[in-house]
Amino acid sequence: MSSSTTSPTGLAEAENKDEASHNSIEVQALRHQYGERVALDEVSFGVRSAEIFGLLGPNGSGKTTLFRILTTLMVPTSGQARIVGFDPVKQPNEVRRRIGVVAQAQSVDVKLTAAENLMHQGHLYGLSGTPLKRRIAEMLERVRLSDRANDLVETFSGGMQRRVELAKGLIHRPSVLLLDEPTTGLDPGARRDLWLYLDKLREQEGVTVLVTTHLMEEAERCDRLAILSHGKLVGLGTPAELKSRIGGDVIQFEAEHAETLATRIRQRFGVECSVNDNLVRLERSHGHRFAADVMEAFAGEIRAVNVSRPTLEDVFINRTGHRFWTEGRVEAEEPRR
Repeated sequence: MSSSTTSPTGLAEAENKDEASHNSIEVQALRHQYGERVALDEVSFGVRSAEIFGLLGPNGSGKTTLFRILTTLMVPTSGQARIVGFDPVKQPNEVRRRIGVVAQAQSVDVKLTAAENLMHQGHLYGLSGTPLKRRIAEMLERVRLSDRANDLVETFSGGMQRRVELAKGLIHRPSVLLLDEPTTGLDPGARRDLWLYLDKLREQEGVTVLVTTHLMEEAERCDRLAILSHGKLVGLGTPAELKSRIGGDVIQFEAEHAETLATRIRQRFGVECSVNDNLVRLERSHGHRFAADVMEAFAGEIRAVNVSRPTLEDVFINRTGHRFWTEGRVEAEEPRR
């Protein structure tokens, strides 16, 4: 007699497949090495349709390598990625038709006008004639550059040039937009404008956005994040979810002999703490009360104390044991051909 009961493993697999079917981007056990150096180490995550997803990590974390793989510029050592159902390695042309790319390095031709930059980009995607002219006008209106359509891009500010880059990346109506450190070199106002535009793009047109960044304030604006360190995925979730897993306030004591203070706090209070530079760091509920107890016990050894709610920097320290900008490792570059 046959049974229709599904095993827990089968249910989990079915749920994973159902979730994957709603993802615009799927990354499965991606690994990439430059010789002996591992740039990506079995990284897996999914990006849902019409969400802004951030890849957060310091230099050397693997963000650029992952970006190159997703944009069909690099073949991974192992693992697989899929963008709207297509494999960047096996079906690169299908992927390229469906993605828009804004690289960290400038790609606009400053000796051409804004409209001419978009015209040449449109030609690369097979657009021409009246439909292309309409699309150029539409995109320049969207990025608020209609009045500068016939001006040379070299006369534009950095923020305006970045908006031309965005228009180029969207000229062919992609369903997925990939941006690598898009606010590099922009002033705070231009950064704000770019993120407001990304929000509008996601909300009004349902475009899926993946953005790499090393800026905490930008990561806070993403719907969800993948945090990378030394090629490994060390955190995945919404900014609020990631911070909530810290489990209390973050307390930092500044001391001349931080290692000694950390040892004495462990012995006296039975709590784990870490040392970075001259700071003793720990996580504790009711942080102000605990900080007062430590100050009373070791007042002569503590220069200063800080109690705060968790930040994404704290999430990174919690997952890796070191600060965001003290990794001391430079990401391996793609070998020159």
